[in-house]
Amino acid sequence: MTQQHTPNPTPASIPKPGPRPHASARSSSMSASTPTPVPVSAPITSNPEDHGYISTDGTVYLTSVLAGSERVVGYWQAGSKDEGLAHYGAKFDELATQAEVLETRLRAHPHDAAAIARSAQSQRETLHDAAVIGNLPALDERLAEISKRCDDAAEQAKRDQQHRATEAKIAKDRLATEAEEIADNSTEWKAAGNRLRAILEEWKSIKGLDRATDDELWKRFSRARDAFHRRRGAHFADLDKQRAQAQKSKELLVEKAEALQNSTDWSRTAGAYRDLMREWKASGRAPRGADDALWTRFRAAQDHFFSARDAEQAAKDEEFAQNAEQKDALLAHYDELIDPSKGISSAREKLRELQEKWDAIGFVPRNQVRTYEDKIAAIEARVAEAEDAEWKRTDPEAQARIAQFQAKVDDFTAQADAAQKAGKQAKAENLRHQAEQWREWTRMAEQSLENPEQ
Repeated sequence: MTQQHTPNPTPASIPKPGPRPHASARSSSMSASTPTPVPVSAPITSNPEDHGYISTDGTVYLTSVLAGSERVVGYWQAGSKDEGLAHYGAKFDELATQAEVLETRLRAHPHDAAAIARSAQSQRETLHDAAVIGNLPALDERLAEISKRCDDAAEQAKRDQQHRATEAKIAKDRLATEAEEIADNSTEWKAAGNRLRAILEEWKSIKGLDRATDDELWKRFSRARDAFHRRRGAHFADLDKQRAQAQKSKELLVEKAEALQNSTDWSRTAGAYRDLMREWKASGRAPRGADDALWTRFRAAQDHFFSARDAEQAAKDEEFAQNAEQKDALLAHYDELIDPSKGISSAREKLRELQEKWDAIGFVPRNQVRTYEDKIAAIEARVAEAEDAEWKRTDPEAQARIAQFQAKVDDFTAQADAAQKAGKQAKAENLRHQAEQWREWTRMAEQSLENPEQ
């Protein structure tokens, strides 16, 4: 049979709560002061069995009314009386929730107190005919209290605005003081310039200060910024003088570098070029165009010398080519012998033989050094990986972990069998599922020992 009851009145529309403050909001000195919290009332729950009843013919009565003794709020024929009471109690809970929303909004946005008060009054007017079961007098009292708090919140909002103005003054005074400190003392020109620009952006974001006070603080900041720019300009004028001196020093270094470029005393001259490079770096920057041109000459002299040295080294590399061939032969001979799968001890011994013979052969051509280092390193890694895998395979902690997993499998399997015998089919299936999960983890743990690279 379908439910029959009187139409429910439509609750007054409740404005949605505003957004919550972001966690990265500015510190108290840079943002509006936190409003004084509005007291939070204890939640009102319906408890429908205490505030109404359903007669034998399905008539639903509310006993906690605003006036009189009781009134009919609907008819219930769709289920048990307990279900009917719960249904009408839930409708009361919706009204109570709307009241809580108003309180929440008042706490978050006290400047909206007037609108919140109107919403509270509108909701109170719906209570006389509301098709609900719950403590309507308590809810009415709560809405009345919200209206009263709205007046208090409006006054508090005014005080908060005054507080924000004070905070804004403190914040801008702090920024002006910092700008003055930068103007007087900072020599980190780029960082200081960036900081002054950041201060300006922060300054623009601070609101709520009266015009006269704001203008006074702005003049302080502006004067400090201008003073910094003047001092920075003087600094760079002096820097130009230093760069001119650096140009003279680097011209002398270029002459020395060019005088050494045809030397065949490779070791001594290479050291001399390193010394010249240190002097070059210590000389500082010359004017950009001159610095680049001088560097080109300096580097050309270096390149000429080192190219000649490299040419002689290339001749020596030809002598080392035979060593490379001998090392290739060693690799070909030992590659199959060093097989950890046939025995780690044997592989380790053969690797030592290879390393001793490898070192005895001597150098390979310079441009092949890395290649041959990689070749022997690959064989060394093969043995090292096998040793590591063997250690992992025999690791007692890993074995103990597998045993623990298997114990879980056995335990859940035993519980499943017991549940099956007791006729608890659903429980047995759940326990078997858990046992299978632990069995899978056991298999994975065993496989990780057998195949550690997987």
